[in-house]
Amino acid sequence: MNHRAPGAERLPALAAPGGELDRLVRDGVSAVGAGAVWAVGDAGGTLGGGSHGVLGQGPYARLAPGPDTLYDLASLTKIVALWPCAGVLRQDGRLPPDEPLGRWWPPAAGRPVGAVTARQLLAHTAGMLPYTRFERLYGRDLAAIRAGVLAAPLHGAPGTAVEYTDRAAVLLTYLVEDLAGAPLDELAARWAWRPLGMTDTRYGPLGAALADRTAPTEYDEPTGAHLRGVVHDPSARLLGGVSGNAGAFSTARDLARFLTALLDPPPGLPWGGAWIDASLREQTGGLRPARGLSWLCAPGTEPAEGTFVHYGFTGTGFWVSRRLGRWALLLTNKVHYDRVTQSLTDLRNAYRRAVFG
Repeated sequence: MNHRAPGAERLPALAAPGGELDRLVRDGVSAVGAGAVWAVGDAGGTLGGGSHGVLGQGPYARLAPGPDTLYDLASLTKIVALWPCAGVLRQDGRLPPDEPLGRWWPPAAGRPVGAVTARQLLAHTAGMLPYTRFERLYGRDLAAIRAGVLAAPLHGAPGTAVEYTDRAAVLLTYLVEDLAGAPLDELAARWAWRPLGMTDTRYGPLGAALADRTAPTEYDEPTGAHLRGVVHDPSARLLGGVSGNAGAFSTARDLARFLTALLDPPPGLPWGGAWIDASLREQTGGLRPARGLSWLCAPGTEPAEGTFVHYGFTGTGFWVSRRLGRWALLLTNKVHYDRVTQSLTDLRNAYRRAVFG
């Protein structure tokens, strides 16, 4: 399918070398304080892209980002890894979206999380507790962490409020792994990354060769160095680097393949078609802020406009609109410098308006 829309002919001009998008990112990099890689495209693939700035401070100040630079995706992992795996299970009938978990998934039976549904987990309406570092609550033992997540009380009644929390993604990871009988990194590679030719995308920790082309993130006091090739999120790190909330690394080149597939799913893609259609529309029943399934409604837009987004804490982000038939990505490692995000928010919003209107 091709979702081209009026105004689509302007996108190649916007994306041309030295064009409006390139200038916007170039000028925004100085305010953000981090290098950036950008790309835009449609159902046919990438229409343009570029990069500006450097990857960091000190020894990283000589390194420039590019389409093959690996980034810690942070919460984009929810989209690139967990969401398609949930889609495969939904489409083959193993993941009923609206049945309370406790009725059909034994680990949830008799526990507060047994009252929530898979749809509520994906749309952040499950009423789960806000995110807290798991080590502080449950220690370092993986079985104790799983038991703690499953046994935790709810923060509110399911389906009554939209509250973004990584706990929902961690619980959904356990559910997906149990149903599929394999760990999430294997499932994501099998169902999402290999079918799309995403050869750079993987969970960490990364080996030395890959770490050398990875954007560094935040300074880590225990190791006395910036994290590079090791997931930034502390709870995902505690879980061995593989979780549904964070842990995946990828490049602009691979993410372009992923986003293109959302507009024109290749034949045989096991999470294409109906799953993408359902996910890229409002699933919160009028509750605000509006969400799709895993996807967020882009700030400043209405769900009916069909522009959906997801961001990562490290400084990553991408957008897609099936109505307009276009996608965009903007990757930075902003957290390498500091956690002050207003300049990055301003750049993201300006970039989104330029691409999607």
